[in-house]
Amino acid sequence: MSSDTRSTVDQVDVRGPRFAAWITTVVLAAVLVLSTVDVTVAAILLAAQAVVFAIGAAVGPRRSPYGRVFAAAIAPRLSPTTEREPVAPLKFAQLVGFVFAAVGVVGFVAGVPVLGTVATGFALVAALLNAAFAICLGCQIYPFVARLRTQSSSA
Repeated sequence: MSSDTRSTVDQVDVRGPRFAAWITTVVLAAVLVLSTVDVTVAAILLAAQAVVFAIGAAVGPRRSPYGRVFAAAIAPRLSPTTEREPVAPLKFAQLVGFVFAAVGVVGFVAGVPVLGTVATGFALVAALLNAAFAICLGCQIYPFVARLRTQSSSA
């Protein structure tokens, strides 16, 4: 496989992850609103979002649930992409989102709603930054983590 082919395979249209970030923003905002009314329902919705994050971390943005919606319903209506981004940082960002969502679920289920709310709030801020301003916090952290992994494996 040539490097040109590999770079195309390992990159995605930037509009897909931003679309996913908008859906995630809505879901996480709903979790916060629901947590003021019914913590159990908030925990269930946050658990569903945690599953979406886990799938995105495992299989990447194209095959994640929101990625599939983007590919089927949104992308065909858009002009061809002019900007792509690498998949690996996006998968890492999904892993970070999963960790925050999992901590939030544990907080809600364990009767520590403040923990659930704070963890959900952090995930919401990250999703909103990505959706509205194209700032992917997990993607920004990824190079540092990748460098640490490389250094620790060579040691």
